[in-house]
Amino acid sequence: MANSGYYIGLMSGTSMDGIDAALVEISDHGTTRLVQAISHPWPSSLESRLRDQVARKSCTLHEYGELDHLCGQQFALAVLALLKASDMDSDNIQAIGSHGQTLYHHPYPPSPFTLQIGDPSIIAERTGITVVADFRRRDMAAGGQGAPLVPAFHQAIFQHPAKNRVILNIGGIANITLLPASGKAVQGFDTGPGNCLMDLWCTRNTGLPYDEDGDWASRGNPHAGLLQKMLRDDYFQLPPPKSTGTEYFNMQWLEERLEAFPGIPAVDVQATLLAFTASTIEQALRRWAPSTGEILVCGGGIHNLTLLDRLRKLLSPMQVMATDDVDNGMNPDWIEAAAFAWLARQTLAGLPGNLPPVTGASHPVVLGGIYPASGRVS
Repeated sequence: MANSGYYIGLMSGTSMDGIDAALVEISDHGTTRLVQAISHPWPSSLESRLRDQVARKSCTLHEYGELDHLCGQQFALAVLALLKASDMDSDNIQAIGSHGQTLYHHPYPPSPFTLQIGDPSIIAERTGITVVADFRRRDMAAGGQGAPLVPAFHQAIFQHPAKNRVILNIGGIANITLLPASGKAVQGFDTGPGNCLMDLWCTRNTGLPYDEDGDWASRGNPHAGLLQKMLRDDYFQLPPPKSTGTEYFNMQWLEERLEAFPGIPAVDVQATLLAFTASTIEQALRRWAPSTGEILVCGGGIHNLTLLDRLRKLLSPMQVMATDDVDNGMNPDWIEAAAFAWLARQTLAGLPGNLPPVTGASHPVVLGGIYPASGRVS
């Protein structure tokens, strides 16, 4: 296969804890090696504006355009910082795959849409590297939900000929990829909140952006009534393919459920939210992947030791480990960014990047738009 070489993937997820930038080398046979990765912080003022827009679910055209421009600048700076850290020249990079920053994801009829910002023209102009962006909308045009898209990468990197595996990504939203050992189709979907509700509650009550190691949650006791009320949400009854985001699971959603249980100590709410994330993941796996042997975890949630401990207890005898604990694995912090580098290569090679059984699309499609390194016409 052509288009081997070095690629950069850019990812900023629903947690908005920074721009992940990963430099990967992809061989002619598709072998993917992580070369270097960094997390580029959002300027605090821009991060606040982004969080505000997502929470309000609306913005003016002027605000949208300005945020699109500013995010494009930050994605470009992330690339330049990555190149410096890896001592790599831009001429050596085949392309950048930029997911963009999601402001809103609404994959439901009659007018499904998804909105990611971070002007790819600015990224291409500032870096001198071809950019592939706007990955999700082509899948939606083909009847899919535009998410999750990373399972195709999971399949290419982690599928094992003799083991039933699941890749569990715990970001702001948690999602799973079912990788059967046999020739059965790969499946994947969003299980529900990952870190997003825990982070929001922690910020409100402690002033910290997240609960480090899950330590605060470990000191509380889950509230059974609140947990059951959250688990009864309609989303968890839907069959896959399905996807969701923080436009649905947010502080307003949590406050509406807390109204029925006044006076719960804040630390117990945090413990309940952790139990909620673990329970929704467990229920999804028990229902849709009961024969799984290995669960490979990636994303920011890998650092929540209390959450991982709870998952191991709930999911036994399934093995819960990190994505770099297996042969030919990869650092769990950079899986999603590396995936968009891989997806950029798929696009340049004219190959599909979606998995219809995962997204619900009617057929495989080549994803994204290509923004060449040079916009000049000779």
